[in-house]
Amino acid sequence: MGDNNNVNLPPGFRFCPTDEELVVHFLQRKSSLLPFHPDIIPDLDLYPCDPWDLDGKAMVEGKKWYYFSRKLQNRVTENGYWQTCGADEQIVSSNGGKKIGVKKYYVFHVGEAPEGIKTNWIMQEFRISDGANSTRSRRRDHSKIDWVICRVYEHDYDNDDHGDDGMELSCLDEVFLSLDDYDDISYPN
Repeated sequence: MGDNNNVNLPPGFRFCPTDEELVVHFLQRKSSLLPFHPDIIPDLDLYPCDPWDLDGKAMVEGKKWYYFSRKLQNRVTENGYWQTCGADEQIVSSNGGKKIGVKKYYVFHVGEAPEGIKTNWIMQEFRISDGANSTRSRRRDHSKIDWVICRVYEHDYDNDDHGDDGMELSCLDEVFLSLDDYDDISYPN
């Protein structure tokens, strides 16, 4: 199940889902125990895996890895830990603005918390929002697993293509980020 090496996909197939598609077409169906096709996103216990070990274990498209994981609090691996960064981002449906999911960002740190060294590895964890879950949770079997979908990638700050991770910078932000040495700045007299 979810082994993308054995899936018969048409030539030219690219897996570039939007946040809404990940939540609606994959995560909600998985959480409700409904089938979905193509079944290309594998189940993976994230936390023993370091991000550089995902190749061959998770669904890969370009330089992004996708997989289902159980919703857990402990985000520690053998060589480091995932630390949350930023606020939760609401995912809303395109056809009505209904809150359907939540996206949370994590950065991978090598070493033990809290002294770990920050890396360029980013994880976006998608979960079904509590509002979208309310009807299902009343009927839910309590032995059922709460699932998340993870999108992991290594952010290349040297070759930032602005749009790969949904973050855009203004031209002023780019100017300020390009200034790495304040001694090179000349001020008017």
